[in-house]
Amino acid sequence: MKVPGILIPAIAMIASGLLPASAVAGGANGNANAPRFTADGRLVRPKGYYHWVFLTSDLGMSYNEKGSASDHPPFSNVFVDRNAYEAFLKTGTWPDGTVLVKEFRGSATRGSINHHGYFQKGKVLAVLVHVKDEARFKNQGGWAFYSFGGSTTKPARMIPTKASCYSCHREHGAVDTTFVQFYPAVLPVAEKHSTLSDAYLKAQAARK
Repeated sequence: MKVPGILIPAIAMIASGLLPASAVAGGANGNANAPRFTADGRLVRPKGYYHWVFLTSDLGMSYNEKGSASDHPPFSNVFVDRNAYEAFLKTGTWPDGTVLVKEFRGSATRGSINHHGYFQKGKVLAVLVHVKDEARFKNQGGWAFYSFGGSTTKPARMIPTKASCYSCHREHGAVDTTFVQFYPAVLPVAEKHSTLSDAYLKAQAARK
């Protein structure tokens, strides 16, 4: 199974090596799901995100015009920590400390009683994490990306800012460099609070 192009450079950078628990910083403002970093700046893999707020799921989504020829494209599921979600509902934007997790899983068409369509199957292929920390990432708009392999539990190094995921999110993200346009439960909130980016609004107008 092919993995989306955005993950190819990310997976290649999966970190190795753990530091003592005493070297981990995080849990800001009483938020147990706030991003946690080791002393050398690696992100500790988020735990328990299945208990967070589910934002969206897609099947074989690609930002490449040519798309993917895979017969079994991967699913991705996006979760956000509840503190960030509740703050977004009030303001239409993400607060400092937001953690967005995008998990990739395989797809299948035949199984049990299913004869048509796709369902998610198998172990996690990879996890991409988008973190907002305005002080730590002040030179890159407050956000950073990290990638973990499906079974990787060790802290990960930040994906370098030259990676395409940064420029893509800056240029196309509907709210604060995030793809809220693909999160149907919160897009109306951003519209209500008028927090949609100018770039996104111009792109939408051009499509009409």
